[in-house]
Amino acid sequence: MKKMLPWLITILLGITLIVVAAFLLYGKMFSDTTANAVDTAVKQVETKKLTADEIVEMTSEITEIKTNLADPDYIVLINFAFQLDSKAAKEDFEKIKELKIKPILIKTLADEKPEALNGSAGKDQLCSKLVNQINKALPEGKLTQIDITNFVMTQI
Repeated sequence: MKKMLPWLITILLGITLIVVAAFLLYGKMFSDTTANAVDTAVKQVETKKLTADEIVEMTSEITEIKTNLADPDYIVLINFAFQLDSKAAKEDFEKIKELKIKPILIKTLADEKPEALNGSAGKDQLCSKLVNQINKALPEGKLTQIDITNFVMTQI
């Protein structure tokens, strides 16, 4: 019995530590702060609802981009709609879209593989890359959303 006592104490101590660690992790993973953060984000999105006229006033289009992809056997024909955060930002965007924005689009598409653009997840990833790159090129304002309005990819 004397030889088993240290083993019993060690096992009970180990179980106690595991239970305490599980309790602490459970508290962090399923706390109400994550629910509150999600509720706050949803409220912010709801308050920023724009009317159709406001969306049209702050949206610019670039159509008929034709370029090869990373695989030279594939070509893409694509149209984009760019929603900016203000009318002033849209005016600046219109001024530089042929000089700055179109080359960014062509370079980004030239790095994409055809498999990466299949499906909505691939297109969403392309749009998020473009938002980050174009926001760096904008002199004023911010690009909030990019939508692909036409997409044709074909093998040549």
